[in-house]
Amino acid sequence: MKKYTNLGSKDTRSGFGAGLTELGKKNENVVALCADLIGSLKMDDFKKNHPERFFQVGIAEANMIGLAAGMTIGGKIPFTGTFANFSTGRVYDQIRQSVAYSEKNVKICASHAGLTLGEDGATHQILEDIGLMKMLPGMTVINTCDYNQTKAATLAIAEHNGPVYLRFGRPVVPNFIPEDMPFEIGKAIVLSEGTDVTIVATGHLVWEALQAAEALEKEGISAEVINIHTIKPLDEETILKSVAKTGCIVTAEEHNYLGGLGESISGVLALNKPTPQEFVAVNDVFGESGTPEALMEKYGLNAQSIIEKAKKVIARK
Repeated sequence: MKKYTNLGSKDTRSGFGAGLTELGKKNENVVALCADLIGSLKMDDFKKNHPERFFQVGIAEANMIGLAAGMTIGGKIPFTGTFANFSTGRVYDQIRQSVAYSEKNVKICASHAGLTLGEDGATHQILEDIGLMKMLPGMTVINTCDYNQTKAATLAIAEHNGPVYLRFGRPVVPNFIPEDMPFEIGKAIVLSEGTDVTIVATGHLVWEALQAAEALEKEGISAEVINIHTIKPLDEETILKSVAKTGCIVTAEEHNYLGGLGESISGVLALNKPTPQEFVAVNDVFGESGTPEALMEKYGLNAQSIIEKAKKVIARK
């Protein structure tokens, strides 16, 4: 299998900050709004360099979404920034009515997603945001895996006309996607080809999938690893081509198994090619306080769980 090397661990939210800084220099229509979390969202440089295009709305997320929607009417491309829980659950009505239904060109950028928010616990963690956002007509949903991919995605969504939900995280994680790899919305990336099992992962679980595939290879099991960075629109063609070869699939995500990537793939398989599937995801429970590493271990969101599910699904073929 193709091997990937950690180019230097970084947090994905910093990839967003770097992308936003670059956009500020090259696109004068890009504006940024933040709900009192400038440092957490790494929006400092944009604010420093373009104060006339930065809007601190305070802890008023609903107002932020409304302001962003209004700015699009004048041709601006607003990027909103706050934690994923507050970017979606707290302001769902405003997003539904003012952004999705109205087809506004707003980029909803959400950090601290999933369990890896860590010690702040269940009230700040969100494990249902992908489901909330993918159900909105016209909403593009992106969940990036590392620093380089998050930066590339931030640049790409500015060129996309329509509402986007961009999801990324807080912890420092391996950075392994080549810096010059193009980001194509809606196009999955086959990271490593295999013949025995397909492993489809998104976000922080992509690196874990690669580690699992390396371990499986040592046991004589050939795993195909696919990075699904765009959950909607989903690259059905790549998924179906892979399972036609392997005959089974494992989906891995830092999200509730209900409403997430795995559920979307189940629908594709049911309609086109019924295939044995196993899920690596949170099993319909809330999170809790703890270090990101301890939480990922407790809830089974790691390479070991992917290995176990891969062996289980192969046995079901």
